[in-house]
Amino acid sequence: MPSSLRPGSAIPRHEQLAVGLALAFAGGFFDAYTYLTRGGAFANAQTGNIVLMSLATARGDAKAAAYYLLPICAFFLGVLISEWIKAVFPHKSGLHWMQIILLLEAALVLVIGLVPVSVPHALVNTTVSLICSLQVNTFRRMHGLPYATTMCTGNLRSAAESFCSYLFSRDRHALESALRYFAIIGLFCAGGMAGALLTGLFGIRSVWLCGAVLLAVLSAIRDKESVRR
Repeated sequence: MPSSLRPGSAIPRHEQLAVGLALAFAGGFFDAYTYLTRGGAFANAQTGNIVLMSLATARGDAKAAAYYLLPICAFFLGVLISEWIKAVFPHKSGLHWMQIILLLEAALVLVIGLVPVSVPHALVNTTVSLICSLQVNTFRRMHGLPYATTMCTGNLRSAAESFCSYLFSRDRHALESALRYFAIIGLFCAGGMAGALLTGLFGIRSVWLCGAVLLAVLSAIRDKESVRR
C-alpha cells in the first residue's frame, strides 16, 4: 500500500513523520506509566477493557463491569470533544483546532502528575484514556497514510501490508511507507521503555515528559503551511 503522497507533494505539518514519532513516543510512555504507577492498567486502547467488561458482566460482577466501562466512556467522550473543537475552531480561526487539543492534552497531563497514588487509579486511567482518544482522533494520517499514535495493532498490519506490496511490486514508495510504520512502532516501544525507566526515577511526575512532548509538537505545527516531501 504505497503512500498517497508522491515526491513533490505538499505535506501538512501535522502529517510529518517527526510529529508522528513524537506522538507515538508519548503513546508508549502513557501505557508504561499507567501500568507501572496506576494499578497495572493499559489506558490507551479499549479492546482489552471491552473484553474485561464483558467477562465481568458474564460473572454478574456489576462493580467490575462499571470499572472497565469508565475508560471506554472516556475514550468515546474524547472523540466527541475533539470533533466539537474541530467544528468550533475551523482552520481559518486564529488558533488551529489541533493546537487547542494539544494544549488540552498537556494541561491534563500536568494535572495527572499532581494526583497522588492514594487517589483511586480509575480517575487517572480514565483521564489518560480521554487524552489518548483526543490524540488518536486528531492525528490520524502520516504522509497521507492512516496510522495511530497510541496503539500498535493497526500500524503493524499496515507495515506488513506495505512491505508485502514492496516485495511483490518493488515499489519504492511502498517500502518507504512500511519503514515509516516501523519507525512509529519503534518510537512507541521507545516511549514504553522510557516510561519504565523514568517512573522508577521520578514516580508519578514522570508523565510530565509527555506534556513536554505534546508542547513540542504544538510548536512544530504552529506554522500551518505545508512542506514539500
